[in-house]
Amino acid sequence: FIYIAFTLSVTNWRMHIRHYMNRLDSRANAMAVDGLINYETVKYFNNDDYEINRYDDTLDEWEDAAVKSQTSMSILNFGQGCIIAVGVTIMMFYAAQGVVDGSMSIGDLVLVNALMLQLFIPLNFLGIIYRSLIHSLADIDLMFGLLDKKGNVADKKNAADLNVSQGVVRFENVDFGYQPERQILHQVSFEIPAGKKLAIVGPSGAGKSTLSRLLFRFYDVDKGSVSIDGQSISDVTQESLRQTVGIVPQDTVLFNESIYHNIIYARPDATEDEVFKAAQMANIHDFISALPDGYDTIVGERGLKLSGGEKQRVAIARVILKNPKVLVFDEATSSLDSHSEQIILTSLAQVAQQRTTLVIAHRLSTIADADIIIVLEDGRVKEQGDHQELLAKNGLYTSLWTMQLQQDKDKQIDL
Repeated sequence: FIYIAFTLSVTNWRMHIRHYMNRLDSRANAMAVDGLINYETVKYFNNDDYEINRYDDTLDEWEDAAVKSQTSMSILNFGQGCIIAVGVTIMMFYAAQGVVDGSMSIGDLVLVNALMLQLFIPLNFLGIIYRSLIHSLADIDLMFGLLDKKGNVADKKNAADLNVSQGVVRFENVDFGYQPERQILHQVSFEIPAGKKLAIVGPSGAGKSTLSRLLFRFYDVDKGSVSIDGQSISDVTQESLRQTVGIVPQDTVLFNESIYHNIIYARPDATEDEVFKAAQMANIHDFISALPDGYDTIVGERGLKLSGGEKQRVAIARVILKNPKVLVFDEATSSLDSHSEQIILTSLAQVAQQRTTLVIAHRLSTIADADIIIVLEDGRVKEQGDHQELLAKNGLYTSLWTMQLQQDKDKQIDL
């Protein structure tokens, strides 16, 4: 009983130390990865020593926890050994006393010794097994927690696949907030007719990019609905929805693989000719072919070996290969220079032909040809119409347009 009670109590005490050590290990790994991914920012601000010290401090905490864990293991092993040794000693003492008193024979003494060994060897083995099992559970506790965690967005039971014939996208009275106390969108309603181009513009923080996340159903709306061809996206499978919608994001992130891998990622079963054709339509095939390794060129972490315009054209080639019914361009040219922007805009215009297109834009000059323009402010639809109609209203869109024209004029003067 003493052996079992001691093993249980010390093992449970060690569990807390082990959990803490694992949390520190995860924190140190996350800190190292974060520092490596954002190494340019570290270099920009000359914070190499700062990051090293942060990492070292976390490792010091982990080392202290590891020492405590090993010390507690030694205490457990020593305690178990002492309990067994004391138990055997006491039993053998009484057995020897019986031999002296004449109540037991030498054979009985040998029998008691054999019985003690038969009892304590399995008991010690069970203690080791229990200790190892508890330690293993502690080590994979974080993984179990992750496996048990359910996503905020899940398919409904027996959800059907999205069936798209035209590609009409509709937002109806949509309310949404990433946090309950801070609502981003308020009663947003609009419709993108099949094959038409609708642009979303507005000041920073108006909720423009949130619309694309809702269309991909990364989040569910708080109120209202989002539908494609009359089918609510909350009633269909996420897989079929995301096969239908393609995006060229503002900040294209590429895998540290070849250019070919990054393009074919959109449709792994595509042929080589289809990949080349997609690259040609994105106006990047000639650039890739001129590289020493061609399509086998490794782009580096997050595509760092390519310029912003080159990464965007890879993203366009990828979405062309995917061949979706609905396209989303989320400020796809906002970080590019004028020359690269014109090349990208030409590619985007070719891709968007005969497709339902949602364009989220910061530069109004890039969406003047849109069939419909929605002006967002503070998460609400303030104005709606085409370019000429909105200018005639002399409202928020006109103010934004005039401001950007003045900024462009000032840049030309500076040059």
